[in-house]
Amino acid sequence: MLRRVINPFLLLPLTLSMNTFNVLSSETKNYIDNVLEEKSNITFVDYQEIEKLVLNNQELKSLQNLVASASFNLSSQIAKRYPSLDFQANGLPKYVAGKKYNSNSPTLKTSQFTANPSLNIKWDLIAPLRGSEIKIAKTNYKIAENNYEIKKKDLIQEARIRYHKYEKSYQDIQNKKFTLDLSITSLENAKAKLDSGIGTKFEVLEAEAQLSRDQQSLNEKKIEHEINKISLKEILNVKGDFETNKEQSLIGFWNHKLNKNINEGLDKNLSLKNLILQKSIKKTQADSFLAQNKPNIYISNSFSSAFSKGDSLVTNIDSEKSGSNYTNTISLNFAWSIFDGGQNKNSYKSKIADAESEKYAYENLKNILTTSISKAYLNLKLNEEKIISSLKEIESSKESVRLSRLRYDVGISTLKDVLVRQSELSNAKSKNINAIYNYNLNIDELKRLTFLDTSKNCLGSNNTKIKDTESICNIKI
Repeated sequence: MLRRVINPFLLLPLTLSMNTFNVLSSETKNYIDNVLEEKSNITFVDYQEIEKLVLNNQELKSLQNLVASASFNLSSQIAKRYPSLDFQANGLPKYVAGKKYNSNSPTLKTSQFTANPSLNIKWDLIAPLRGSEIKIAKTNYKIAENNYEIKKKDLIQEARIRYHKYEKSYQDIQNKKFTLDLSITSLENAKAKLDSGIGTKFEVLEAEAQLSRDQQSLNEKKIEHEINKISLKEILNVKGDFETNKEQSLIGFWNHKLNKNINEGLDKNLSLKNLILQKSIKKTQADSFLAQNKPNIYISNSFSSAFSKGDSLVTNIDSEKSGSNYTNTISLNFAWSIFDGGQNKNSYKSKIADAESEKYAYENLKNILTTSISKAYLNLKLNEEKIISSLKEIESSKESVRLSRLRYDVGISTLKDVLVRQSELSNAKSKNINAIYNYNLNIDELKRLTFLDTSKNCLGSNNTKIKDTESICNIKI
């Protein structure tokens, strides 16, 4: 009798807490949805347009200015091939007034306007350093261009990674919504069985706990999706809200063999080319030290003139008196630093040693690139298999969920078994989403590393279409 009295009182707080939990769960969902809602300035961002949108990135614009700076510096160095022209004027005009007193001679007066313009022309016929300076400026300009392209391609790849991540997080939300619907169905079934007297309160509690976990997981995926959106907006410099093609799909097929990937990647890699250019700069700098001990020959032409009006140092000033003179000097000049104590020779050896060090950096980067290309290629093949296997797993898990529900409905299985099958189906869908996501990342990484492109047609080793039904080639892109 005592147990009959106590049980309702024990269940009453539990029932109240479950109802409270349902209210809180509903409020949390609405709150999250309201926080994430944004509808102003909506633009559409497509995967194919990412390369154009990246050009708006602020970091890339900064590098563009560095390219312009290197270009102006090159023009400045080339200008040294041409003669220079200097104009000077000491007083334009200059007025001098004064007196000179001497007890043994008359007082002399000065009142005079003068002007002394001069024109100087210099032209280096043989300048040993000029050639090296121009060559270094050209190489630095090429390096700046390469750095811009490297950064642009890195940003494009990073933007595509964020695009895929944003797309994946949307699919994760859909998967969690699907799982949540299954949990709602399981809870309704458990309550219906309890009401009909063939179920247990434990199964209802178990179903509600699973529903709580699925609701929380859904909210986490929604927040993750919004964070991915903010991250994508930042790198693309997109103002306001945007939309994308939310359906996850393969971005193409990779028909290139591993050896071709490696060869193309090493041949076209701009970072490797920059190391070669850096080595060239250091060798040119070494040559410039030796050039400092070579003669410098130049032509100079100096034209100077003087104009005056008035008198200087006379007893009586004639304000109308005027005069002028000019001289023109042209010469061939020669300058030669014959001995500097071995300073330039040692500086030359230092730069040669620096240039040789670039050879090892070049070989090291080649090894790193070869490894990166090989890993991306092998991971691509692995994810191809994962996509196929996860699709099979989804079909099997769907059937398992269906059969477990039937078994539960007729009373030969438990709700626990249904929830386990639900979880397996959700995990299978998640595996497929991750496999497609990683597949697309591998494709983008190979495009970045090898400068090759994808194809819409999936071909085998002999460039023929693969007819195998269990092949990645049969998945639509």
